[in-house]
Amino acid sequence: MSKKSPEAMTHQHPDHGKNKGRLKRVQGQIEGVIRMIDEKRYCPDILIQIKASKKALESIEAEILGSHLRGCVQSAMNSKDEKAVSEKIEEIMALMKK
Repeated sequence: MSKKSPEAMTHQHPDHGKNKGRLKRVQGQIEGVIRMIDEKRYCPDILIQIKASKKALESIEAEILGSHLRGCVQSAMNSKDEKAVSEKIEEIMALMKK
């Protein structure tokens, strides 16, 4: 669990609820991959489905990151609070390392 800065406690975070439907579709894709493995399907067919699931997750990840940059990070930058700006920069750098 990450610690919250004072800025984070007052900033209105974006609603990522619209991604729940997309995540449920990815969940269905993963369940399909499991079925394919249970059915001993052809390896390339399984790999294609895994790659499709990864791409879908990467797309959702990019959207949420964009929201974070346009909302949370921009709010810290606009606040002119050096500590909040520094925290957001460190946060983004840590995310890129994971």
